[in-house]
Amino acid sequence: MKNKFLLPASIAFFLAAIPRVQAVNLPLPRSTPETQGISPQAIREYVEVLDKIKTMHSFMVVRHGQVIAEGWWKPEAADKPHVLNSVSKSFNSTAVGLAIADGKFSLDDKVLRFFPNDAPAEPSENLKAVTVRDLLTMSGGHDSEPKSVGGAPSVKQFLAAPFVHKPGTHFLYNGMGSYTLSAIVTKTTGQTVDEYLKPRLFEPLGIEHAAWPSSPEGYSLGAHGLYLRTEDIAKFGQLYLQKGKWNGKQLIPEKWAEQATSKHVPNNQEPHANIGIDWRQGYGFQFWRCTHNAFRGDGAGGQFVVVMPDQDVVIAMTASGANMQAELDAIWEKLLPAFQAKALPADAAEQEKLKQLITNLEVHPAKKEN
Repeated sequence: MKNKFLLPASIAFFLAAIPRVQAVNLPLPRSTPETQGISPQAIREYVEVLDKIKTMHSFMVVRHGQVIAEGWWKPEAADKPHVLNSVSKSFNSTAVGLAIADGKFSLDDKVLRFFPNDAPAEPSENLKAVTVRDLLTMSGGHDSEPKSVGGAPSVKQFLAAPFVHKPGTHFLYNGMGSYTLSAIVTKTTGQTVDEYLKPRLFEPLGIEHAAWPSSPEGYSLGAHGLYLRTEDIAKFGQLYLQKGKWNGKQLIPEKWAEQATSKHVPNNQEPHANIGIDWRQGYGFQFWRCTHNAFRGDGAGGQFVVVMPDQDVVIAMTASGANMQAELDAIWEKLLPAFQAKALPADAAEQEKLKQLITNLEVHPAKKEN
C-alpha cells in the first residue's frame, strides 16, 4: 500500500534469516480488561472484527500501562519479530529527536550541509532551502517520490530528484527522505540509527534483538526494514503516551514527544488520503494524526502502533496485506466507546469466551487463484 524500496539480495537474505527470539526482560505488566475499565465482551467483539479482515497476525491492547488483551494468529507468536514496514519511520524520527537533543544538529539545519559530496553540481534554490524539519514532515518539495536505482536507496539520488515545490508547502509521502534523515544521524553521530538507538531506546525499553539492516552506503534503511515483536511496538507507543518518560527516566525529551506527534502539515490531498479518513488528519514528524485525537505510526500491510491519549490506551497490530482503515475502524467502533473511567465487575464467562477466541486464532489461508 505504501511505497517501499527494493532491497538488494544480500539484505533480503538477512531479513529472511532473522531468528525467533526468547521473550525479553522488562515485559509490560498484565491486567484484566475489567480492572482497567473495559469489558472482555468489547475486546472479544474487536478481535472478531479483526479476524474477519483475514490477514491479521497480532494485536495487543494496553490501558493505563497494563496489557489487557493480546493475541497472535498462528503460526505467528509472541516471541517472533515482525517486519514493521513504515512504522520504522517513527523509530527513525525518534533517533533524529535524540540526536537533536544531543546537540548534533537542529530542526532548521539545511540538509545540503550534511552532504557536500552528494549534492548536484548546481542545486536549485528549493533544494538549498530544504531543512531537517521539512524531511520530518514529508514536505521537502518533491512532486513525486524519488525512486531507488539498482535496488537500494541513495542520498545522491534523493538530492538529484527535482525539488519542484517550496519546502514546507507540499506534503508528499517520501521514504527516501526518511532514509536521508537516517543518513544525517549517522553523519553527525558516527553510528547507524540502529546502533544509536540501542542504548538510548531499545535497551531501556527492554527491547532485545532489534533487527534493522543498513544500505550499501552504510546507513540504516530508516524508512522501513525494522523487525520487532508486537510487545516492543506497544512499549514504543507507551513511551510516547507517557511523553518520553519510562520508569521515571526521560528517555526522549517531552518537547520532542509532543512535537513529533502533533500536526505540522495537512495531508488530505496526497494519494494516501484515498486509503481512508485516518489518512487525512495531518502529519507530524513521521507520525500520522488520527481521528479521535489519536496518533499513530503505521506501515504497509497493516502494521500499527496507535496511541489514544484521551483514553490512556496504546494498541499494536501486525498483519500481512490488511485493509488498514478497517483495522483502525475496529478500534473506533468496538473499543473506543467501551472504555470507562472506572473498573468494571469481573465477568468470568466473557473472559472465557475471549480466551477461547484468542487461543483458536489462525492465519487464514490465502485464496487460490482459478
